[in-house]
Amino acid sequence: MGKSMKIYIAVLVLVFALILLAGSNSQKRIDWTPTYSVNDKIPFGLYIFNKEIDGLLKQQKLERVSALTPYEFLDSKYVPDTVVGTYKIKGTFLNITEFASIDDQSMKELFYFVSHGNSAFLSMKTFPQPILDSLKVDFSTDFEYSYSTSVWLANKKVNPKKFHLTEGMGNYYFSKIDTLNTTVLGYQGNKGDQKRINFIKIPYVNGYFYLHTQPAAFSNFHLLKDDHYQYAQGVLSYIPKGDVYWYTKGQNSESISDSPLRYILSQPALKSAFYLALIAIVIFILFNAKRKQRIVPILKPLPNLTVDFTKTIGNLYYQEGDHDNIIDKKIIYLLERIRNEYLMDTSKLDDDFIKKLHQKSGKDENDIRELVFLINEHRKSYHGSLEEDLIRINNAIEKVLH
Repeated sequence: MGKSMKIYIAVLVLVFALILLAGSNSQKRIDWTPTYSVNDKIPFGLYIFNKEIDGLLKQQKLERVSALTPYEFLDSKYVPDTVVGTYKIKGTFLNITEFASIDDQSMKELFYFVSHGNSAFLSMKTFPQPILDSLKVDFSTDFEYSYSTSVWLANKKVNPKKFHLTEGMGNYYFSKIDTLNTTVLGYQGNKGDQKRINFIKIPYVNGYFYLHTQPAAFSNFHLLKDDHYQYAQGVLSYIPKGDVYWYTKGQNSESISDSPLRYILSQPALKSAFYLALIAIVIFILFNAKRKQRIVPILKPLPNLTVDFTKTIGNLYYQEGDHDNIIDKKIIYLLERIRNEYLMDTSKLDDDFIKKLHQKSGKDENDIRELVFLINEHRKSYHGSLEEDLIRINNAIEKVLH
């Protein structure tokens, strides 16, 4: 290893060390992104909820659905029948996310699943339009920011307390409901006398929809904050007894990355060092390759002796005045090329041959017809061909071949 290479490596090691030192001394910022991911330990992830959900649901069977869309999952459980279809599963479809992220096809399948005597529990700040239209509900938001939001359940027997939640609580609430069919399960308010509906139960055919507008209540921040877990526990207590199918895909319909570099890329210092190392390796390869690249000699292309030979023979025939022989060889070359390129029979040059060659080659039909006429005339001629005949048939061949 040369002296310059040792210096180069030492500089890279020093740069990496400085980056790591700067990263370790800097205070790590808190990521407040509302991912609602089961793998995220940030405030608005669902890592704690994922660990505690079995206890919150109290011995209900739970299945996490992460690899499919709701449509693909529910449709795979559907059993068609000659009269009416059924599902192989019974229970509640659970989805907790920041904003509505269920596609239209999945919504149609979810409605069909609920209509077969199942339930859907959706906790999100906004809901897909098909839900609002079909269940005759609408939501609004107070644009005035409030640091603290009070939430409580309508049924005091479940939990009579008011919980004063702070971070991540939106001002979304149900402004319109079908009062004849909708059951109000919970409220929220920013002021003492304010009472907004944030949790409802709506029947749909043989099943029920449970709609909740405060998904942050299930986040890491609030499950670890004071007694806020009791509110999440009270809300989940309305889920009907039976199996629960929790849709755990990210709010942007993205699966959690399984890349081995996920941790490195999630840490700013390691991410910078990783990309710097890649850039350094590329620069090293480029400069090293440039220095050691051998001179590539310029090789002259081999002369085409076949063409020279053909020209010599052609000149010999032309000088001898053997026009018939030249025309015959041109015709032989022409027909051989047509057989090889267009896979056509050249034994009979008639109208059928002209039409097929026109269709396959795309050449002008009149040019092809003139060429066939000259070939047939030459074959029927008993007198020697003149130079004018050679020039004429050569020009006709050139039009068809080029």
